[in-house]
Amino acid sequence: MKQPQLRKQKQMELTKGQQDVLQADGHLLVTGGPGSGKTTISILKAAQVVEQTLQPGQKVLFLSFARATVSRVVEAIEYEQKIPSEQKKRIDVQTYHSFFWRILKTHGYLIGLPRRLSILTPPGEAIALSSVRSGLPARSLTDEQKEAKKAAEKAELLRLANQEGRVCFDLYAPYVGDLLHGSSRIRSLIAAKYPVIILDEFQDTNDSQWRIVQTLGEFCRLIALADPEQRIYDWIGADPARLDHLRGEFRVSDFDLSTDNHRSAGTEIALFGNDLLTGNFRQSTYKGIEFECFNPFADPAMTMLVTTVYAARKRLAEAKIKNWSIAILVPTKKMTRLVSDALRQPPAGMTAVTHLAVIEMEAAVLGAEIIALLMQSASYARHFAQFIGLLCNYYQGKGGNEPTKKALQEAASIRKAYEEALALQASGKGARKNSILVNIKAVYEQACALELTGDPDKDWRAVRHTLEDGACSRLKEIASEVRNVRILERGMQLRQALSQDWRDNGGYQNALTITQQAFVQEHFATNSKPESGVIVMNMHKAKGKQFDEVIIFEGWPIKRKGQPPYNADRIVRFNSKDKIDTQTRQNFRVSVTRGKRQTTILTPKTDPCVLLLDNDE
Repeated sequence: MKQPQLRKQKQMELTKGQQDVLQADGHLLVTGGPGSGKTTISILKAAQVVEQTLQPGQKVLFLSFARATVSRVVEAIEYEQKIPSEQKKRIDVQTYHSFFWRILKTHGYLIGLPRRLSILTPPGEAIALSSVRSGLPARSLTDEQKEAKKAAEKAELLRLANQEGRVCFDLYAPYVGDLLHGSSRIRSLIAAKYPVIILDEFQDTNDSQWRIVQTLGEFCRLIALADPEQRIYDWIGADPARLDHLRGEFRVSDFDLSTDNHRSAGTEIALFGNDLLTGNFRQSTYKGIEFECFNPFADPAMTMLVTTVYAARKRLAEAKIKNWSIAILVPTKKMTRLVSDALRQPPAGMTAVTHLAVIEMEAAVLGAEIIALLMQSASYARHFAQFIGLLCNYYQGKGGNEPTKKALQEAASIRKAYEEALALQASGKGARKNSILVNIKAVYEQACALELTGDPDKDWRAVRHTLEDGACSRLKEIASEVRNVRILERGMQLRQALSQDWRDNGGYQNALTITQQAFVQEHFATNSKPESGVIVMNMHKAKGKQFDEVIIFEGWPIKRKGQPPYNADRIVRFNSKDKIDTQTRQNFRVSVTRGKRQTTILTPKTDPCVLLLDNDE
């Protein structure tokens, strides 16, 4: 079979396995570990399909779970492979969610959904379910309580979808499965446009997504890419037997690239990652893997982390790596914040490290809506009431699917104080001097009094600094949360839309709506830039990404007088051998193998990570 003609392409040396993939027809299953070349060969295969078999108007569809992976694939198509432009245009790269949403928005009425549908984003979902969740503790639920909570949440989400047309992400696949199973015409329409579909990270598909794949495979040619050892979504329904399901459903040609390593070539990072899975380390040292042990106290731990970052930056600068990236991967959300704070203000007067912290986005998104409203003119009567509503939304939704009782009580207290103030005002009395509303309103008025410039970035920062410097601790918290909102970067859609709003109206008349829409669109964006600089993130968020260097940093046992050590922020829960399972090993392997040049593991000296010990230790 003729290979695709790729213009101005660097000569690539394809492995025997990759060459076999290019030669094959029919449904394909390509397996291999991190950096084994699955994505690369799938892009070449897509170009080959475009050149040889597609009819006018048809495209190859490439689906992946993570937007980071989608962005990397788009970049690979655009720059690395040098595929002719007419072929590039016919490779459509999307997330599973964005593909499902397009089908649902067009055809959802056929299964009884309202004609007009809108996306219920994760922050909106958290707010919508806060009343359901408020009656139960976030943790320590009995099995009966867990089932009751799950049923109540599902019932409310179905009500929001069926009655209000607000559909959460988790319902996309079940609804689209119903549509495709119920309509051969829709299946034919999809196949007519996308006769070949590439399914990235296939091992992580849940039952609802697999049900969709089954229907697509009836009319479309499927190319599934999978790493059987990188299945980290068991908790949302990924099935260990999914690859066998594919083999059982369709006649599939299997290709194993597991012995190839292109991402970290010249190192033994992939070898170490594979040994982590078994707990049997075949070597005492691995090229590209470094281990450091720190004294189990905050200052020595953070000092070692910061000096490790300094050393990594120096290595990459000396190697003349352009747009280098260093990821600091940590086991918990709490550690993400602790590390970010330490990098901003390192111990012992060391120089701060400029970085981005990838946090859970619910709080940041809801905080950003408050900033946006404060950029709008406060001239209309209900502006303050709208502000209070958004502030209550923030506390109801900032915890995502695990709201704290304290946060929900905070929302109730703010609402109660506001209603009390309205009642006092109606009776001609002033607000109580000890009301929580006093400081809230004072800072609100300071923000509204700012003279804005029309530069969205400057104006956004001015409002944020006002909240940060004001007398209200609640608004200080919000200012801190929105520090990591990246979609105001130059050239990003939110910034452009806010600038246009200012030019059209002489002010930000629609800042809140523009911001809300920008975050919805960000969920489906495929044009985000690859990460560069120093990035701090939870280990779970590293899936689908790659960095020049990776630093894995975990917590340590904290001694407490008369109590057992506090030992929560560990790669393995409590760093106990009893808590090691396949999922934990896979998560660690995924994190380790994100590094292209080096991965450094930092662990406490007195209680090192149990996954680094041989099975017989």
